[in-house]
Amino acid sequence: MEVFAWFAHKYIMHAWGWGWHQSHHQRHNRRLEKNDLYVVVFSLVVVGLFALGAARWPVLMPIATGITLYGVLYSLFHDGLVHRRWPLRWQPKSGYLRRLILAHRIHHAVHTREGAVSFGFLWAEDPEKLKLRLLENHPRHEQKTSRPGSS
Repeated sequence: MEVFAWFAHKYIMHAWGWGWHQSHHQRHNRRLEKNDLYVVVFSLVVVGLFALGAARWPVLMPIATGITLYGVLYSLFHDGLVHRRWPLRWQPKSGYLRRLILAHRIHHAVHTREGAVSFGFLWAEDPEKLKLRLLENHPRHEQKTSRPGSS
């Protein structure tokens, strides 16, 4: 599922589906964002797979179950831990979950659909390598994000 999610994030959400996903790259105080429509669409697909699996093609049941489990993990880690949309206050200081958070923060350093890095939701590349790729995509990015008076 992570391969599909990476592909959908890069080639749908950061391409022709940017109209919905853009809300996810903007600061706001709303509980819901337009990007949440992707969850609705993917949920409807899974409901359809469960229905087809129960009615005609049982082989679809484990596929629908796998997609559902991925959605639960996505909700816990991406929405809960990374974006704090759930009342989870724990912040990992090291290890894989810290790496996941850092990688996604680097992804959100770009507020446009072009030039972003790190499209996985549960897989995170090395944050130092991601920073280098981000600077290659946006050579002046470091200057834009540094605080006044800092070098």
